[in-house]
Amino acid sequence: MIDNLDEQLGFAPDYDSPVPYMKRTRDYYTAIGYTTPYRWAHYLEAPFQPLKKPLAQSRVTIITTAAPYDPAKGDQGPGAKYNGGAKFYQVYDGDTTKQHDLRISHIGYDRIHTTAEDSGTWFPLPQLIKAKDKGRIGEVAPRFFGAPTNRSHRVTVETDAPEILKRCREDKVDVAVLVPNCPVCHQTTALVARHLEANGIPTVIMGCAKDIIEHAAAPRFLFSDFPLGNSAGKPHDVESQALTLELALRVLESAPGPRTTMQSPLRWNADGKWKLDYNNIETMSAEELEKRRREFDKQKEIARGLRVA
Repeated sequence: MIDNLDEQLGFAPDYDSPVPYMKRTRDYYTAIGYTTPYRWAHYLEAPFQPLKKPLAQSRVTIITTAAPYDPAKGDQGPGAKYNGGAKFYQVYDGDTTKQHDLRISHIGYDRIHTTAEDSGTWFPLPQLIKAKDKGRIGEVAPRFFGAPTNRSHRVTVETDAPEILKRCREDKVDVAVLVPNCPVCHQTTALVARHLEANGIPTVIMGCAKDIIEHAAAPRFLFSDFPLGNSAGKPHDVESQALTLELALRVLESAPGPRTTMQSPLRWNADGKWKLDYNNIETMSAEELEKRRREFDKQKEIARGLRVA
């Protein structure tokens, strides 16, 4: 009866709404044996910095959670399994006049519905350069910045965000576009964006995890209802990537105040069933959960060794 009424009224199915990443993540780690719930960053208010000048006169940078490819760190290619050995733990930067091979194998993007073949979906530097060439922005900043994705709120807030702010100031950055990938990446970029805005630099986050960004009270957010790893648009779809950046720039210009969210009109596919899969313990057997526990423990040891080194 309900299904028939939904059809008559044209309702979408209940699952076709933004993925509850915080709950999925909490339930998943409990199911594999980690019973202390993770504390997601939560604020009720956000700092907000209006644009100081039009975007056509502004110097814009990118802040990414992707990692530079290092062939010595194992498989980081398209479809690679989670690779904790490819993580980075200090802020890095890169010359925006050069091409860069950045990968996301070190984080938990949606490996079922995207294969990480096209870096344009997580690193919008080519689109930002096009925006500069068209006069949409004034300049691309001389450097982009890599924000380490850690579970430690304190390290992000007290170490990484101030370091990124310092480098932005060195480059006379007017505006920052932040692009996360995994659930914790979204939290990281929200914390960095908050720090930049509190210190005079307007920001916008382009992301896919709506609940995490809004829980952390980011100043401005462009939400793309896509699988994690596609915050900057669809793979091999330049028009999608161009539109996603343009929408982010519009959020920068039009946000009336803090905690502004705009949703992209683009859909990943027609039925939205991909939203049922990410870390959904209801679809996993006990054997699968045990296998994941062993793999997670292994990756933790790898990461712990890197931090100590």
